[in-house]
Amino acid sequence: MKVLVPVKRVVDFNVKVRVKSDGSGVDLANVKMSMNPFCEIAVEEAVRMKEKGVVSEIIAVSVGPTQAQETIRTALAMGADRGILVETDQTVEPLAVAKLLAKIVADENPDLVILGKQAIDDDSNQTGQMLAALLDWPQGTFASELVKEDDHLLLTREVDGGLQTLKMNVPAVITTDLRLNEPRYASLPNIMKAKRKPIDTKTPDDYGVDITPRLEVITTEEPAARSAGVILETVADLVDKLKNEAGVL
Repeated sequence: MKVLVPVKRVVDFNVKVRVKSDGSGVDLANVKMSMNPFCEIAVEEAVRMKEKGVVSEIIAVSVGPTQAQETIRTALAMGADRGILVETDQTVEPLAVAKLLAKIVADENPDLVILGKQAIDDDSNQTGQMLAALLDWPQGTFASELVKEDDHLLLTREVDGGLQTLKMNVPAVITTDLRLNEPRYASLPNIMKAKRKPIDTKTPDDYGVDITPRLEVITTEEPAARSAGVILETVADLVDKLKNEAGVL
């Protein structure tokens, strides 16, 4: 079984993001970037399936600037076999990413696509679903457990009422949730080996996909600072504030 794992380069989750002075977006200058945490979970799941003998090859794919090669190298160090970078400096929206991935799927013919349910920069939670629709493949979103059984997959996902288990045929598209696994740290020998693994560089034009943004960001603002709390003397004071100031009673 061949698995395709898209990975995205985002601002590291430990970094406090800053808005540009003109409000045009987030300031990325001299900011630490890393692999999207949900994408790490997707890579880890593919590697675990390979270690069990279920998967024969893992292909890491990223869409972004030249620096996204570092993100692919991280996936290669975790256990992916080779990478594909669709290089562009433009902002790429989920639909454009899904169209590019659909073209790559047509070229590589994988049996499974595993990707993070969302990226922590835009929180769109759209790419996996759009890709499944373009490919007309079954999809399992927010996977918290994934098991290969005979010629199908058993996928467990959390829903409002508890847990839901889906039986899916392959090929399929899977999006990962936090509880699926805990990604490993790449060892130094694997980091060195990753430097020798191949990464093919393509462009959107190579796949004939128009990635022109369909949305325009009007302005970006930081959230309002959290106001300090107030210590009240009595329950009556609390009720008064909830009724007259907060308006919740």
